[in-house]
Amino acid sequence: MVKLSVVVPFYNVQTYAPDTLRSLAANAREDFEFLLVDDCSRDETPRILARAEGELPGARVLRHERNGGLATARNTGLDAAAGEYVTFLDGDDWLAPGYYGQLLAVIEGLGCDFVRTDHVQCTARARSVHRVPYGRRDVALDPRELILPADRSTSVDYAFAWAGIYHRRLLDEGLLHFRHGLRTAEDRPWIWRLHREARSMAVTGLLGVFYRRGVASSLTQIGDVRQLDFIRAFDQVIEETARDRDADRLLPKAVRTYCAIISHHLGSIERFEPPVARKLRALSAAALKRMPQDVLKEALDSMDTQRASRLRRLRRRPVPAGVAA
Repeated sequence: MVKLSVVVPFYNVQTYAPDTLRSLAANAREDFEFLLVDDCSRDETPRILARAEGELPGARVLRHERNGGLATARNTGLDAAAGEYVTFLDGDDWLAPGYYGQLLAVIEGLGCDFVRTDHVQCTARARSVHRVPYGRRDVALDPRELILPADRSTSVDYAFAWAGIYHRRLLDEGLLHFRHGLRTAEDRPWIWRLHREARSMAVTGLLGVFYRRGVASSLTQIGDVRQLDFIRAFDQVIEETARDRDADRLLPKAVRTYCAIISHHLGSIERFEPPVARKLRALSAAALKRMPQDVLKEALDSMDTQRASRLRRLRRRPVPAGVAA
C-alpha cells in the first residue's frame, strides 16, 4: 500500500530538476510514490525525468502533450495518486533528507485532515525562514478559526500547497484539486476552500522544504498576461466565500486580501508590458465593481492611505464594455 504520494510538476527546469530529484531520492521509502508531471517541457527536462523514472524508487513520469500550467499539472498528479496521504513539491525546489518521513509522523500522530509547515526561502545565496502565521504548533485545530482576523496575515495568506501534507479523504471529497488552467495564484482559492471545508488541521515547525525564489522563468518574475490570472483566482475566493454559512464574518478578509493583491500589482505596474498594464487596470477596476460594495468600503477605510487612495481612484475608473477576467 502506498503511504504517501508526492506530486511534482516540472516545466523547463533543466537547471534545477537534478537537485529536486536528488532530494526526492534522499526521502524515498518503499511505500512512497513520486508522480513527476512533465508539463510539456521544451528543454532537457523530459530527458532528465526519463532517467529519474528508472533510478528513483517509486517514481512515475506523467507527460502532458500541451502545456497546461501549474494547477493543471498538479491535478494530473492528483488523479494518479494512490497514497493514503498527499503532498506537493515544485520542480525547482528541494527537500532536506528524511523530511517526508518526519512530516508523515506529525500528521499520523495528530490524526487531522492536513498539516501546514514552515519553509526556507532561498534567493541566490540568501536563506530566510518563513513561518505559518499562527503561533500554536502540533495541536489539532479548526481550520475556520485560522482564517481571521481580516486585518492581519493569517493561515489563508500562507498559500503554498507544498508547505504541508494532506489526508486522502480530502482528495476523495474533492478538496485538493486546483482550478484547471490557472497559471498564477492557483493556491489562493485552494487554501481558502481547505480552511472553509476541512474538519481539522495543525501547524508544525518542521523546516524541510527549500523554496527557490527569483528563478528567471518563474511567473512571479515575468510581467506578461499570465500574471493576470490572479483576478480569476480571487474572484473564485469571493464567489465561494459569499456562499459560505459564515459569509458575513469571512468576506471582509477575502475582500481585503483581494484589494491588497490588486494594489501590490498596481504598485509595480512598470514590470508589465504596456498592453498588459492597461489590461491589469481595466480588469482590476471591473473586479472592484464586482465586490460586495459595503464590504469593499469597509476594507478601503481600514487600509493605509496610499493603498486606499490608489484603489479608490481605480474604483472610479470607467470599465470598457466587455471587459472580463
